[in-house]
Amino acid sequence: MTTKTLADIDVSGQNVLMRVDFNVPLQDGHITNDRRIVLALPSIRRVLNQGAKLVLMSHLGRPSGKGYEAEFSNAAAAERLAVLLGHPVLLGAQEVGGDADFATVQAMQPGEVLLLENVRFDAGEDLIDKAKKNPDKKPTPEQEARIAAFTEKLARLGEVYVNDAFGTCHRKHVSMYGVAKAIQKKGGPAVAGYLVEKEIKYLAEAVAHPKRPFVAVLGGAKVSDKLKLIAALLDKVDRILIGGAMAYTLLAARGVRLGKSLCEQEQLDEMRKLLALAGDKILLPIDHVATDDFKAGVPIVTDGVDIADNLLGMDIGPKTIAAFSEVLDLAGTIVWNGPMGVFENPSYAAGTRAVAEAVARATDNGAVSVIGGGDSATAVEDMGLGERMTHVSTGGGASLEYLEGKAMPPIEVLDKR
Repeated sequence: MTTKTLADIDVSGQNVLMRVDFNVPLQDGHITNDRRIVLALPSIRRVLNQGAKLVLMSHLGRPSGKGYEAEFSNAAAAERLAVLLGHPVLLGAQEVGGDADFATVQAMQPGEVLLLENVRFDAGEDLIDKAKKNPDKKPTPEQEARIAAFTEKLARLGEVYVNDAFGTCHRKHVSMYGVAKAIQKKGGPAVAGYLVEKEIKYLAEAVAHPKRPFVAVLGGAKVSDKLKLIAALLDKVDRILIGGAMAYTLLAARGVRLGKSLCEQEQLDEMRKLLALAGDKILLPIDHVATDDFKAGVPIVTDGVDIADNLLGMDIGPKTIAAFSEVLDLAGTIVWNGPMGVFENPSYAAGTRAVAEAVARATDNGAVSVIGGGDSATAVEDMGLGERMTHVSTGGGASLEYLEGKAMPPIEVLDKR
């Protein structure tokens, strides 16, 4: 069975509750990147064009959960969405889903939009998820009551539920899971929006039915964060290219000198087992760009795989770039998650840029490329290469967990065809 989407239902004349991911970056109260809002527009326009009332839900940052906090308000997102749609967008009251919001929805006309305030202003939003992370500490009766109360408040605002917030689909929050079940209990549909549908399509199909050779590119700081992903991909991929600081722990497990580079010493035994299991599937850096001072040092290219005792690795080196690019040029499917170095610093961005360009070239030549959100997505967008990738995910943590094969309750709860 496949997940039902907006294309499967008619929402004419109904109140639609749509969970979106407007967790956008702000500077001095202004949005610096509106990509997440733009990507939600197809689902939003579909609902409005069918003559429904639309109530949007989103979080922003990590407020305390003790009520309204101005710095975490969705006001900037409402203003930006109004500009993109070309008509006003109402902003919800400070009490999320309270009587004021209910009265606003009742008074709305078909085709109008209300963006509720930050759902995380209510502590009930993520109490389910917090309980999941602490299985020995089940929710107290008071917490369960808070969860139920917030679920009921949100659910009364709509007759149809749409999930278009993939970046939060690994979180069993009220607005992601509880409200969907509540709408279903009332007899209404709970479906995926177009963005979530696209994410599922590419992330699932890239792994389940890849064009060969299938190459995974992994980077980032800690190999422990992606150990489960590597294990999940080993039987599916033809090669795994590993860069970033996480590569140093694997190199240390092979006996390579790392100087002052980041290394998870407690993971070395696990890495030795992984490397023995992987055989020649895993390709690690063979040279590096290093420095003697993280903030003030100058880039130094190492002669080989070893890093001198006074240096720390910051990026993959030119020989590694050539070796990685050679593999990527022949790829049929590429999944990339994590930068190759400290790409935020231009002195150490060459590896990430070279990989991004190699993935773009491969895509131009017919490969399917899926960029798994987070820093990788930021890098390709900042480098102006996003349009040359098959799919750039909106979910960092969510895409990782999906690729690992973990359960995604907010997706699993949705109606099936």
